[in-house]
Amino acid sequence: QVQLVESGGGLVQAGDSLRLSCAASGRTFSSDAMAWFRQAPGKEREFVAGISRNFGSTYYADSVKGRFTISRDNAKNTVYLQMNSLKPEDTAVYYCAAARWATMPGTRGSEYNYWGQGTQVTVSS
Repeated sequence: QVQLVESGGGLVQAGDSLRLSCAASGRTFSSDAMAWFRQAPGKEREFVAGISRNFGSTYYADSVKGRFTISRDNAKNTVYLQMNSLKPEDTAVYYCAAARWATMPGTRGSEYNYWGQGTQVTVSS
């Protein structure tokens, strides 16, 4: 059974940092492009960051560029999202996603085959 399990969310103050982890099991995710999405209350799910299957090329939404860093450790089947200088508008449920056999990460949720259950990030002002 394929599973993505996120962890690391929590309640922090503006300006703080958090590191999210996504542990994958049930398949070798080194074959997949990976990404983080988020969904705030009353808003649509949006792309946050993605990382390619090979060479670790990374892509970011403009709203998080320069503050967030996505990385992956294929040996551990784990993807990370380091979030610095957090803002109240970063408050959302954050989801990890995998695009089966994709080399490059897309920005649309429909391009992803596997999803985690989400982890809540709340940033107070």
